[in-house]
Amino acid sequence: MIDSYKIIACVFLISLLASCTIKNKEQLVDNESEFHGEFIENFSDTVSNFFRHGTGGKGADFTWKMGVSSSSETDTKVLSFKIDPEDAAGAGKGPEIISKKFTSYGTYAARLKIPDPKNIQPNVGAVVGYFTYRVDSIYGQSEVDFEWLISDPRVIYIGTWTGQRDNSQRIGRTINLAEGIIYDSSYRKRDGSDRMNFTGDQNQPEQIDPIENYDASSQFYTYGFDWHPDHIRWWMIHPITSDTVVLWNYQGSDIGIPNTHTHYRMNFWHTNNWPVHTNPSSIEKPIYPFELEVDWMLYKPME
Repeated sequence: MIDSYKIIACVFLISLLASCTIKNKEQLVDNESEFHGEFIENFSDTVSNFFRHGTGGKGADFTWKMGVSSSSETDTKVLSFKIDPEDAAGAGKGPEIISKKFTSYGTYAARLKIPDPKNIQPNVGAVVGYFTYRVDSIYGQSEVDFEWLISDPRVIYIGTWTGQRDNSQRIGRTINLAEGIIYDSSYRKRDGSDRMNFTGDQNQPEQIDPIENYDASSQFYTYGFDWHPDHIRWWMIHPITSDTVVLWNYQGSDIGIPNTHTHYRMNFWHTNNWPVHTNPSSIEKPIYPFELEVDWMLYKPME
């Protein structure tokens, strides 16, 4: 059954990626060897040709391993991230992998399963990040992201950060996928100012059907985003029908769309000031090495 799911996902992704076309390559470095071509990292080995480990925390050996057996799919080799209770709070303080070369416009996808803390520490403050990120000295921040605050695995955060790092701007959407609720689709500055709720083309789809019993910690799910110069589409694969569920198709404005090359990343870290939308108490320091499992990560640049 596991293999059949992977085959379905791969067939879908191959057909999706074949449709990618690039509009331009402005603001990219000149040396093409500095950019990744198309790849799928299956994390079947203990090292990767495409990613390196990086962290601003203590970097304890147990916090990250590649090519280990999944605890829930014994025939699946994964990237395992375990949060270290001794690490400080803050993005980048936990385990993280970073692409060895640059990436840019194209399609990104990953199959992953976040931790389930409810029987151990339901108010834990911990973030799983699947994203691109780089800060350019001229153009500022370039980030496209998926994030899960693991104390409520029904909720997904998606969006971007752009602009100068001291007060960059966020476009974001927060979704409870189990209930089909879009809590927020908006623009704001990092300091919280200039907040604006999106309407029209910037707010599509306006409604999302719930996925019954969706829980990002209950099984592996496939998520992805298509980053174009003029729009970004976040999506996932429906676990039953294998259809593409569009979470947000942001278009109609260039506000919030990154336009510089970046690095492809996955991380897991403690937050002490960002509670999940549904639980304002969820900022506790982790007391247990909760585990994130990543089956594979894919990148297809536009050509």
